[in-house]
Amino acid sequence: MKGPTESFPVAANRELGNAQLRSNLGNATSTIRAKRARVVEELPDWEALRDAGSAIKADVLANLDTYLLQFEQALTAAGATVHWARDGAEACAVVAEVARAHGADEVVKVKSLTTDEIELNATLAAQGIHALETDFAELILQLDGDWSSHILVPAIHRNRTEIRDLFQRTIAPDITSDEPGVLAEAARVYLRERFLNAKVGVSGANFGVAETGTLCVVESEGNGRMCTTLPPVLVSIIGIEKLVPSFADLEVFLQLLPRSSTGERMNPYTSLWTGVTEGDGPQELHVVLLDNGRTRVLEDEVGRQALHCIRCSACLNVCPVYSRTGGHAYGSVYPGPIGAILTPQLIGIENAPSLPFASSLCGACYEVCPVKIDIPRVLLHLREKSVDAVGGRTERAAMSGVGWVFGRAWRLRLAQRIGRVLQRPFVRDGVIRRLPPPLSAWTDSRDLRPIAPAHPSDENSGNDDE
Repeated sequence: MKGPTESFPVAANRELGNAQLRSNLGNATSTIRAKRARVVEELPDWEALRDAGSAIKADVLANLDTYLLQFEQALTAAGATVHWARDGAEACAVVAEVARAHGADEVVKVKSLTTDEIELNATLAAQGIHALETDFAELILQLDGDWSSHILVPAIHRNRTEIRDLFQRTIAPDITSDEPGVLAEAARVYLRERFLNAKVGVSGANFGVAETGTLCVVESEGNGRMCTTLPPVLVSIIGIEKLVPSFADLEVFLQLLPRSSTGERMNPYTSLWTGVTEGDGPQELHVVLLDNGRTRVLEDEVGRQALHCIRCSACLNVCPVYSRTGGHAYGSVYPGPIGAILTPQLIGIENAPSLPFASSLCGACYEVCPVKIDIPRVLLHLREKSVDAVGGRTERAAMSGVGWVFGRAWRLRLAQRIGRVLQRPFVRDGVIRRLPPPLSAWTDSRDLRPIAPAHPSDENSGNDDE
């Protein structure tokens, strides 16, 4: 996965100028938030479910080596072929090799952030293999050369009129209506023959059950089930953190995920498959276990929480930063609060140093996370790492100087006296709105309160060395 090509502040400043984007995001996220709130309130044990989900994820990460080997053994016993991929290149090579072995120049794909992470589509295209996105939103983006801006609703930044105009230019030149049903039917007509003729399907997985080797995909449209049942060959790519220990553990996540993501009580389509069954579904199953930086994340006792994520997108829908900038400002397939802590760890903090700062630290993301990822804590942890990795000598010197001043009470009092004198030319109506360079970088985006007048007790105290 590549790092962002520009810093978050630069990208966010550009996206903030797009009024249509903010309108589209506002309408979509407010609708999803309201639906989620209603269905969550129905469950008296919601907090207990969150605790259970968090505990299961913590157990998986603490014993990941054991569960991965158990998963591999169960998959192999059920007739699947297991591949271990250290990075995206190795995972993409497996898919390409399988497609070539079966003479396929096109594969049909289920919506999958994991395949987006490893840039599967572009890698296959370079080898003459077209990866057809079959999810409605992903298809929209593919037809227009666009990319996802939301974990759950990839085309959240598009409205239905824009989609109709795109379909007119591409797959449905005669379409005139922007009614959702008409747009969906145009996509069905375009995809149906592709499904029926596909030789190879590609999917990710929301969960993998270690004890049985079962893979699980949840979706809303049915296209995923078409991809995982109709082609004679299926390749499923799953991040190594997506495991759950037992089949019974799915009960917890299949309650948490739909309510947190789409505001539904259950997913319209929950597909489960275990290995190969003669005469039923794909007769050849390949499962790729993807690392791609996950073991590096696992080493960080604070940051590893990011691997608990079940990709529900609840944190995006409540984030005041995301709702104004959209997903493209993050420069990653993982946008929003979860992207701000996951992407820098997967690719190295030095390659995305600004992302941990893409937050107001309001804590709304933690309050809605179904597995209780303490995103604000991880953000602060990564901010420290970012400064250590790319902080300039000037910043380090300034922080060292501040630490020295704060280290003794008399130094702080002296600095305050000097500051009160130096600030006088800049105070207007009780506020400092502009400071000279280099301090102007601070006041470009915020006002300052002046240093408060000295308290008599401070002025009368001696030069103590507390």
